[in-house]
Formats: sequence, structure tokens, C-alpha cells
Amino acid sequence: MITSQVFYGLLFSGLLQMFTTESKAHVSVILVGASGDLAKKYLWQGLFQSYMDQVGGGHSFSFYGGTRLHSSEGSPAMYEILKGLSCLPNVPSVKCALLKEQFLKLTQYHQLDTKEDYSILNKKIEELLVQEGLEEEGRLFYLCVPAFAYADIATKVNATCRPRKASWLRVVLEKPFGHDLNSAQRLAEELQKVLREEEMYRIDHYLGKQAIAHILPFRHDNHHSLDPIWNQHHIERVEIVMKETVDSKGRTSFYEQYGVICDVIQNHLTEILTFVAMETPVNISDSEEIHRNKMKVYASLEKLDKESAVIGQYQAYNAEVRQELQKPADYTSTIPTFAGVAIFLESPRWDSVPFILTAGKALDERVGYTRIVFKNKAFCLQNESTRKAEFSQCKPRQIIFYVGHGDLNFPAILVSKNLFKPVINASSWKQVTDFPDVHMFGLPLSDYYIYTPVTRKDAYAVLIPQILQAKRDSFVNTEDLLASWKVWTPLLKEFSRERPRVYPGGAQNGDLLDFTVVGRVVSFSVAEPVAIISQSFSRQSASDYKVIESSFRGNELVSANTEELIAKLASYLHQAAQTTVLEFGKFHLAVSGGSSPIKLFQRLASHHCTFPWKQTHFWMVDERCVALHDAKSNFRSLHDHLLKHFKIPYINIHPMPVHMNQRLCVEDDHGADLYANEIKMLVNGTNFDFVLLGMGADGHTASLFPNSQAPTLDSKLVLFSESPVKPHQRMTLSLSAINKSKNIAVLVTGRSKHPIVSKMSKAVEKPLKWPIASVQPSDGKLVWFIDYDALLG
Repeated sequence: MITSQVFYGLLFSGLLQMFTTESKAHVSVILVGASGDLAKKYLWQGLFQSYMDQVGGGHSFSFYGGTRLHSSEGSPAMYEILKGLSCLPNVPSVKCALLKEQFLKLTQYHQLDTKEDYSILNKKIEELLVQEGLEEEGRLFYLCVPAFAYADIATKVNATCRPRKASWLRVVLEKPFGHDLNSAQRLAEELQKVLREEEMYRIDHYLGKQAIAHILPFRHDNHHSLDPIWNQHHIERVEIVMKETVDSKGRTSFYEQYGVICDVIQNHLTEILTFVAMETPVNISDSEEIHRNKMKVYASLEKLDKESAVIGQYQAYNAEVRQELQKPADYTSTIPTFAGVAIFLESPRWDSVPFILTAGKALDERVGYTRIVFKNKAFCLQNESTRKAEFSQCKPRQIIFYVGHGDLNFPAILVSKNLFKPVINASSWKQVTDFPDVHMFGLPLSDYYIYTPVTRKDAYAVLIPQILQAKRDSFVNTEDLLASWKVWTPLLKEFSRERPRVYPGGAQNGDLLDFTVVGRVVSFSVAEPVAIISQSFSRQSASDYKVIESSFRGNELVSANTEELIAKLASYLHQAAQTTVLEFGKFHLAVSGGSSPIKLFQRLASHHCTFPWKQTHFWMVDERCVALHDAKSNFRSLHDHLLKHFKIPYINIHPMPVHMNQRLCVEDDHGADLYANEIKMLVNGTNFDFVLLGMGADGHTASLFPNSQAPTLDSKLVLFSESPVKPHQRMTLSLSAINKSKNIAVLVTGRSKHPIVSKMSKAVEKPLKWPIASVQPSDGKLVWFIDYDALLG
């Protein structure tokens, strides 16, 4: 008696036989790099899953795995991987065994190294077609190899292994696609010599994650509900997040070249941004329309600079690099392993809405999601306990495309119940009604409509069938790739010499990596609390980071990364202003010119709205002898970066009178004396409450230069001086006026200042050749604010 299982097996075996003998449209799939880590973990499984989905679909397949190894080595390694293939849980075991057996029979190994090897493979494919009486549909080459090998392999394929004209060729390329705009352009040009654009499929596996792959279908199916609210008037921000608990150990060679921005933000997260920000396609199946809409997003992205992002590096990274790459003991990498970036669009729909892209290694959890947070303008009068709480307009309103892992641990789409009930494809997605006892972004799961895939698939099992179907909207074409690199390359250049914030790793990070977005400025929420005491590179807890008491030339020293240093100085200045205004009702502040204080002015403008602006008098420490509207004017810089942002009384603003009687800095006009008299009249005892100074690479401060007479003229408050660089003439406060101040801060930033800082730190006496060394308040406090680049080089 034949059991149902045996009958089913025989029947299915017959169907397989019919499929492999009667089908005429044949596809050859060649996996180059068949025994590598990616192939082992994902690609063979993805190919097997795609094969199972295609059984009975009118195509036949043959699979070839290839590496540079001889068959005696490469073949056993490949077949060891194939033994571990598995089916989805809903596939009966008998069916699974038959499919796996058939897949193994259809798969063979070939050495693929030389041009001759590819010619031999071509001959094998053509022989099979003739023997089985098959018509060739196409050939799919999947290059699971380092990017530097792409052009060479593509050239060999083009020369020896193209199918006949009636059939298609598709070549799949794994990222990375370059590490900046120039390298991406070079690689694109090399590939375009031998492959047509439609033949290249740059695969971004993150776009195959089921929740991410459904962003555009979800928007399309729910456009009636979303169109009125998918804009700046209703959306507060968009968060695109990819957190990992693993570090870079074992991959430091790759990470030293790419870092977190090139590894996942420039590609994965930016592609997701385009899916959220683009106009909803009229035809969701039209790859060309999706591409056109995506390119409009790239064209609207605002320029990124250092104020757009924060970067970090887990503490053990440098030790791993030294060990794995055999670097010297003093080698220090500036490659970031964490980044948080805010991107804005010049678009009526998205004006002022930050798209916050965040990714990192050695974080507290593994999780990925895209979260659209809506503004909440409702004021709810009724007690929450007396209303249907899950629909309350006072609760957060959000849509989340959840990749998986984390607290929820499965892919899902979540929509707050106080937004709308979504329309979703019931054949692919099912509603979750049995909720785990967890909260998601401040809400219990019962407050969401939650949907999860009917069948959960790996990203490659989603994307490989799309390649076979020539569906290109989840793949990166050349125009898309270069547009993205144009956005990110300037930021990478700006950060190339910046020291990232060090974080201990894992749950011990605490709030060290929390950051805020105020206006267009991104900054860490808390000041960096360290210098790290221990020189060991084992992971430490946040409590192991302590402030080290420091001094520079006998005065207090504050040091940090540039952005943290600016934040500390801004807070220090703010506190001094508040204390002085509280006691005396006014605050007299004198500021230097040059490039150093610009970031401080910008920080004050964006983060210190409660500064006592109306009670503050602004004075100049020095001024170039140019018209005040000239771009080189120190006052113009102060005005453009700070004063124009606040309603400061006109009588509180005191520019230096360098332009009098239609001429510049003529001693007969007595401009210096006029400014001195104004100080005597308004500033109590001519003692400024706060003076902000910089320091030049030659040791000058204000406009007091070495080897000039100006630093010795102590009897004057204000005087003329001469600069060694154009414009030569200057007006400046004297050392006498500066040293009478109650508070003096010297701001020193950048590697160009390291030589002078190093020399001054070792000098015992105060050398006359460095005017800054003569800044010593007679009855006040001097604090040096020196960033790591200037202090450590």
C-alpha cells in the first residue's frame, strides 16, 4: 500500500522531471566566489529559495559555482555549503528533500580564474543547451568578490561568455561600489566599457528586507490617507536607523578603507531615504518612474558639512586595527564606527524636516527600522482613563517599517491607531493580533496596527527573483550611485582628519552617543566627559571616563574634539553672561576676528536662545582696516554668524571705527582714541567682563604680532598695528586693555596650531616673541580652550 507521503513524493518527482525535460526557456546562474563567507551565509540559500519559487514557472535552471581554486579544492568547499541548504518552515519535509536533491544535481563547480576558464564554462553551457534541447533565456553572473576584481571578471565575461543575441546577460555586483565619488566614477567607467547599463545589477541587500521593500507599495496602496499628511506640515522627522552589537573585529582591513558612512549610510540608509522622500509613483511597477523620482530627491538634498553629523569610534577599534593590520603601537585611526547625520531637502514637501540617518558598531542592540514621526498638535482635555486610549490624539503618532531583531524580533509594519488603518496586501502581509508584552517607541503594541509577512524571506531570496524578472527599482544604477556619492563625498573629506568621539561599546555607552538636531546643526547631547585615563584598550564602562584636571602655562586648560570644545566654550560664556547680568545688569563682551570664533558664533546662535542678548554689549578685540561691509571685516563675520539672529539693541553694538571720513585707519582721524574713550565711558573701569582671544601659528593674539612695537604700548587701550599679511593695517585692543578683563578665554583649534602649542607648553619663561604669552589677567581668570588637533597633533 502506497502511503500519502510516498504518493506525494512520486507525484512531485514526476512534476520535477516534466519541468526539467519539457521547459524550453533556460537560465544559467553563475556564482563567482562560490565558497566565500557571503555565499555561505546567504547567496546559496537565496539561490535555492529562488529556485524553489520558480519551480513550475516555465523556466529551467543550471547553477555553476566558481572560484579561482582548482576543482580538487574548490568543489568540496562548495558542496559542503550546499549540504546545509534548508527550506522555509511551511515546506513539507518530503518536498524539501526532493527540491534540495534536484538543486544539487543542477549545480556544478568550475574553476574561474583565467580567460580560458571562462571560455570553458561558455562551452559547457552551450553543450548543455544542445544536449537537452533547450532555448537559452539568459545568463546571470553573480560576482561575490572584492570590488577591485569586478572590471577584470566583467571583461572576461564580455569576451568569452556572453549568450547569443536573443538572450540576456545580467551581472550582479555586491557593494562596496567605491569609497568616494572619484573611485565610484572610475569603477563605473571601467564597467561601462564591457557591460551595458541594463546588464548591471548593483545589489543592496538591505533593500530586500521585507519591511523596507514594502515602503513604496505601502505608500502607493495608502495614498488616499497619506497624501494629505506626507509633508512638512504634519511630519516632525524621519529616522532611518541601523544599529549593530558586533564590532569590526576580523574586518578591520575593510573598515579602515570605508568606515560606517561608506559601509551602510551612503548606500543602505540613503536608498531608504529616497523611498520615503520621493513622490509616490503612479505606477509602482515602473522602474523608470521610480528612478526618475529618486533622482529628484538626490537633486534636492542640501549640502552636508561637519555640522550635519556627529561621529564616534568604539574604544577597542584601534587595538584591533594595530593587531590585525600589524600597525605600530602609536598608530591611531580616525575612521568612524558610529555616525548620526541629519539631512534636509530643498523641497516644499519636506522643508525643515530632518531625515536622521544613524548607524554604528558595538552599540547596545541589533535593530533596524525606518520611523516616520508625526507632529502632535492636539491638546487633550479629557482624562486618558475615560477615553479609548489607543486612539488618543495626544499619544505619539508614527509609522514604522521595522526590519527585525530588537524587542520585536520580526519584520513588521506598524501604524499608530490614532493615524489610520492601513490598506495592505493580504496575500503577502497578515495582521498581528497576539502582541508580545513590549513597548515600541513609547506605545504598547496594542496601540498599533501591526502587519508581518505571511512568509518571512531572507533579503537575497527577495532580490534574486527580481533580477530574473529584470525588475530594477531595488537596484542601484550608475546615475543613482554617482548622485549619492556627490552628496556624501564632501562630508567624508571634512571628517577625514577629525577625531571621532570614543565610546566604550555595548550597553556601557550610556548617553555618550545621544545627539540633538537644532536647526541644521547636529551635536552630541552631552559634553565628552573624558580624557580616558587608562591606556588599555579593553572596553570600559561609562563611569570609567573621568575628567582629568589639566593646565596650560599655569592656567586652566579645557580640551576636547573641536565640536565639543566649542560647546563647552559656549556654555562657559553663557554662564559668565548670566552671572554678570544678574549682578550688574550688563555684560561687556569683546570678541576677536578670524576664522576660529565662527563656529562659536554659530553655536551660540543655534543653541543659546536664553543667552541675555539684550543686556550684552558687543565690542571688537581687533579689526582689519577694511569697510565694515567687506567680507574680510571681523565685525561683518560677527554680524553674519551671530548678531543678525537676535534683536540686540543698536546701542549695544560697538564696531571699531576703522572707516572714518571716507578713509581707512588714518591716525589723524583718531579712530583708536575714539574707541578708547567709548570703552572708558561705558565699560566700568575699562574692565571687560569677558574677552575672547585666538592665537596665530606665530604666537600672535588680537592684532598684536611678534617683533612689532604694538605689544609694548601698555599706556593705550586701543592702538593701530600692522599685520605681516594683507590687509596689513589693523586696529586692536592693547595688552593693557586685555589683561584688565575679568574673564579671558583663548580658543585654539586645528592641527596647524599644534607646533606653536607644543613649543609654548615646553617653554618655562614667557618669550617676548609670542604676544599671547603676555596675556595674563591682573585680577581675572584665563582659560585655554584647545582642541585635540592643536594639543596632540
